[in-house]
Amino acid sequence: MSVTAPQAPERLATKGPHRAWFVAAVAFTALVGAAAFRATPSVFIEPLHEEFGWSHGTISAAISLNILLYGLFSPFASALQERYGIRRVVSIALALIAAGSGLTVFMTASWQLVLAWGFIVGIGTGSMAMAFVATITNRWFIERRGLVSGILTAGGAAGQLVFLPLVGLLVVGPGWRAASLLVAATALAMVPLVLFVIRDRPEDVGLRPYGAGADYETPEPPTAGAVRRTLGALAAASRTRAFWLLAGTFAICGASTNGLVGAHFVPAAHDHGMPLTAAASLLAVIGIVDLIGTIFSGWLTDRFNPRHLLFVYYALRGVSLLALPALFADSVHPPMIFFIIFYGLDWVATVPPTIALCREHFGEDGAVVFGWVLASHQVGAALIASAAGLARDLTGAYDLAWFTSGALCALAAAMSLAIKRKA
Repeated sequence: MSVTAPQAPERLATKGPHRAWFVAAVAFTALVGAAAFRATPSVFIEPLHEEFGWSHGTISAAISLNILLYGLFSPFASALQERYGIRRVVSIALALIAAGSGLTVFMTASWQLVLAWGFIVGIGTGSMAMAFVATITNRWFIERRGLVSGILTAGGAAGQLVFLPLVGLLVVGPGWRAASLLVAATALAMVPLVLFVIRDRPEDVGLRPYGAGADYETPEPPTAGAVRRTLGALAAASRTRAFWLLAGTFAICGASTNGLVGAHFVPAAHDHGMPLTAAASLLAVIGIVDLIGTIFSGWLTDRFNPRHLLFVYYALRGVSLLALPALFADSVHPPMIFFIIFYGLDWVATVPPTIALCREHFGEDGAVVFGWVLASHQVGAALIASAAGLARDLTGAYDLAWFTSGALCALAAAMSLAIKRKA
């Protein structure tokens, strides 16, 4: 069976807002909690380097593992959510994030950093990756899918918005251990909220998805195991040109956001004499601006060709990254503020149109396929996170990483236009 959206969908008559909006609000809050720890690595690099003497390359390796597992576990988490329920999977994921964050305060060797920060938190955040966004929007919404995916995607940016300035203050005050414990407590506090509000499907509470008409048919639940379905979706998608173009563009997306700016902007600014708290605040401003950019991108995705949107996003991002090395200084100045605003609007604006294209080409498997596309995003991010750290150790600067990422964005812009409409 399949979901059939009528020409003019009718909303199910209910008193007050549809429950789908409450589910989306809690999903947003949970994504903020999950993003909190993923926002801290760039602030921790210098304190860990100074306290333990670990090189930038060693610390970056732990970041890379976190990023890589975040991506590789995402498609399996999407299938697990289909098979065992959103509430159960997301609650366990938040508990893993809390455990990994809390365990870092006891570490004395770099392998422990890799285990707690890279492995445990990587799996936890991977279980709540952007495939979680696709699952919520696909199940609970027929109308406004682009807008909702934009709002939920902005949850990751909101994690930076809420926590980065505070984390920066804790690092230069009580220390990085206090910041780790704050993140652990925040992730753990999200668990009761998820269990209380989120339901796996609207049918569980006697509703149809938001915007579904009377002729809506509930999709049949998957009969295959989570691993089998995940690998089967990959096998089918990998035979299409659209999948490889989407995976390639999203790998470059990861290389030009999480892996580079997210992990190395603060230490790069610190190299030029900027205080740690000022650099962390600038990265947090990216999160503020991205809230606007990503939600607006979701609104645009409901109205315009997502291929054209991706072309514009990648092209503009590439231009901004090529200009960045000339903007670093020992203080915050207007050109850097302009970069932060310009780049921030584009930070994860690529997610809503990418989800839309996965849904267009792969139907009911769209969320699982998006999980694999996200895996490529994190592979790209992991590679450049390590490469940028090594470049910093070898050359004493990050310039090569900024220029390489800018050039890759130009390639991604061209690839976006090559994605054809599904016949």
